[in-house]
Amino acid sequence: MEIKFGTDGWRGVIARDFTFENLSRVAQATMDYLNREGLGNKGLVIGYDRRFMSQDFARRVAEIAAGNGIFVRLTEDYAPTPAVSWAVRETGSGAGIMITASHNPPEYNGFKVKEAFGGSALPATTIILEEIVKYNLENERRVIAIPYEEAIKKGAVILFDPCEGYFHQISRYVDLDLITKTGIKAVVDPMYGAGSGFITRLLPGVDEIHTIENPSFGGVPPEPIGQNLQELCALLKSGTYQVGLALDGDADRIGAVDENGDFFSSHCIFTVILRHLIEHKKLTGAVVKTVSTTRMIDLLAAKFGLELFETPIGFKHICELMLERDILMGGEESGGLGVKGHIPERDGILLGLLLLEAVAVSGKGLRQLLNETMDDIGHFYYKRIDRRIEDDAKEQLIERLRSNPPTSIDGQLVVSTNFSDGFKFIFESGDWLLIRPSGTEPVLRLYSEAGTQNGVERFLSQAAIIAGC
Repeated sequence: MEIKFGTDGWRGVIARDFTFENLSRVAQATMDYLNREGLGNKGLVIGYDRRFMSQDFARRVAEIAAGNGIFVRLTEDYAPTPAVSWAVRETGSGAGIMITASHNPPEYNGFKVKEAFGGSALPATTIILEEIVKYNLENERRVIAIPYEEAIKKGAVILFDPCEGYFHQISRYVDLDLITKTGIKAVVDPMYGAGSGFITRLLPGVDEIHTIENPSFGGVPPEPIGQNLQELCALLKSGTYQVGLALDGDADRIGAVDENGDFFSSHCIFTVILRHLIEHKKLTGAVVKTVSTTRMIDLLAAKFGLELFETPIGFKHICELMLERDILMGGEESGGLGVKGHIPERDGILLGLLLLEAVAVSGKGLRQLLNETMDDIGHFYYKRIDRRIEDDAKEQLIERLRSNPPTSIDGQLVVSTNFSDGFKFIFESGDWLLIRPSGTEPVLRLYSEAGTQNGVERFLSQAAIIAGC
């Protein structure tokens, strides 16, 4: 099969696409790349999540790294992606590999590459990796490996705990003592994933649900979105807690539930934390958001005189800017958020703690903080829907929108467009609609943000008509 890296790594269905054979091909190509670029002699960090067979897949990658003369630090147990990414930079390793399919359903697993700076592999790097995989297959490149137990005995692979250094970094960034002293009643849902036990180790007074190892994730994909957090919402509605935090399967994405028991989306989280960084932490820098992220970020950046960049979807694009410029904060609609003074990486654990810090500093709930900002910049409503679309129909739609895009939708004139990742139409009011075909699935994603909920629904309805689905 053809190996393609998506927005963050290569993923596939276990035993169909994500097999030991395919994993070995990708791992060998990665080792070839690291050695060719002079990075292999700096060593490699490997981590894994709690998915089915993740530990076995991680050990196979370690065998191949050792076989190619690359020293491996392998996490001794499951670990969150941001902890592994931090370990890459802290140890001065040439790269990191995380075995995880992040928020995908339980039948998936994946292979994320982290570069020496502690962030997701840049687009230029993943293109090269894809080319090496293809070249190796065409030229029948042999996979070179040392059996795991032999590699351990030789010291070619060592087991380590990535938590100590990561926790030190987190405690430097967030005022954990303040959060503890204010006595915020918070509960975390790690969704049975690799973030289980991490926030509660930093803040022992915080409660946690769904902590056990469960490769089926309780029948709910480990994605921290509203429909997957009903139990967490119910706990907040009961009045027992003030804040609910949720992490995805590898803890690099964040979701939340507010004091009213309502889902608090990534757009809301981005807005609240950005203001907290500016007003309370007194940090400065530019702001980056992806094409599907709320306009509230644009308006907040303008309010504080901060430069704003908009990128295609995928945190790797944000990461590129974080490496090139002084970026205060970057984020995307899917819950991936990163901040200045850390690694150029999504970190659900750190961002969750920053939410608690914002509540502790202000003495206000999440919804109250958001409403105060909206009173300043305007109130917004947002929604995304996914529709199935066959590949032929998808290609026809793409060609039609490229060659003959609509000049008005729902009676509103299109004043500008952004076709960098999908087809985004911006209206005079500032409302917008995004039609984005998935590059890896037979799915069409439709996004809209408007000043009223009715406006959002109308735009999405028109988008479905335009797409014919």
